[in-house]
Amino acid sequence: MNRWRAVAAAFFYLIIPGLCLAQDRSTPSQSVDSALNVNPSQKQNARADSRPHSKPDNGFDAGRSALSGDWNWSLPPGIPLPRIPAGNHMSAAKVDLGRRLFHDPRLSGNGTISCASCHLQDKAFSDGKSVSIGSTGERTHRNSPALANLAWLATYTWANPTLVSLERQMGVPLFSEDPVEMGINDRNRDQVLARFRGDPDMAPLFAKAFPGESQAVSFDTIVKSIAAFERSIVSFSSKYDRFRQGGIELANNERRGMDLFFGNKAQCHTCHGGFLFADQTVFDGAETVPTPFHDIGLHAPDAHPFPNRGLFEFTGNQGDKGKFRTPSLRNVVLSAPYMHDGSVATLPSALDAHNGIKLSVAEKADLVAFLTTLTDEPLLSSPDFSKSPPQSPL
Repeated sequence: MNRWRAVAAAFFYLIIPGLCLAQDRSTPSQSVDSALNVNPSQKQNARADSRPHSKPDNGFDAGRSALSGDWNWSLPPGIPLPRIPAGNHMSAAKVDLGRRLFHDPRLSGNGTISCASCHLQDKAFSDGKSVSIGSTGERTHRNSPALANLAWLATYTWANPTLVSLERQMGVPLFSEDPVEMGINDRNRDQVLARFRGDPDMAPLFAKAFPGESQAVSFDTIVKSIAAFERSIVSFSSKYDRFRQGGIELANNERRGMDLFFGNKAQCHTCHGGFLFADQTVFDGAETVPTPFHDIGLHAPDAHPFPNRGLFEFTGNQGDKGKFRTPSLRNVVLSAPYMHDGSVATLPSALDAHNGIKLSVAEKADLVAFLTTLTDEPLLSSPDFSKSPPQSPL
């Protein structure tokens, strides 16, 4: 039986589909296309299409390019390689630099917050708040998402189908003005770069990660480094993963919850499926890239306030009001509060927020027990992702 389960793991991870508990954050802001050359005042106003796309030409290499140099994904059976942008191959030096930058408050305009301020490792890189607080004290519009397994997402943030890479998404927290997050702008951008160019410890790390660059410390290299680090945050070591690989058994209530999750009564898997427990997944060899957005009925169609009207902000279609990207449910018990606006405090309440799902108190408890098995305990304390550098083996 255990042998069969291990063999079946790959089949299960790749084809079983997915509860639309919603999670992400900022409103559409600036394209990183402009941010990298950097004009922080230029706004992104692209319209979008929510249909599946056949192998889009968006600058991505086949996933095996991620193994170039000294980087190896070390993925468990059944997890496919991700696609990596052609202009930002993975390397250990780049990931290490990105890790340091991710935790460095000097990257904000006024030097007060870092990426890690809103993405805490012990909360699966979410922050436990309904919405986050930016560097100037301004509240963000949306809930801060957990960050694990970003390498396999087709789009980023809660409802922006134009953000198809981490490099492009990085322009939102770094340069956005409504709301201000990291707070980099035309007035302080040179000062931000000078902090790192003048650092005798950091400047050599930029040179190592980007050999041959005439100016190794730039917003281009900062964005690429952090994107590489975020792609390295992989989470496939949960109790559920060990169960699928035949290593352990689930408790009775966890098994009942799993049956509900993948069964016809709760039907959670219709939106939260596959190895990400989500429905916007891209990987090496995928023939199509689905980018669905959903309205689970959290608010009435006309009750979504600007700028939290979901996909409608891009398409202008009335039918897209309230539609948001389905978040992954991996580590979901750590990422409360829930939904795009952080308006739902607990998992049982999140289940209740899904119109059409009618479960008893006991069934909800079983379902929550199963969702708890998706927690990756090693992720929460791994030095690979922490502020302190990991120790090199002797």
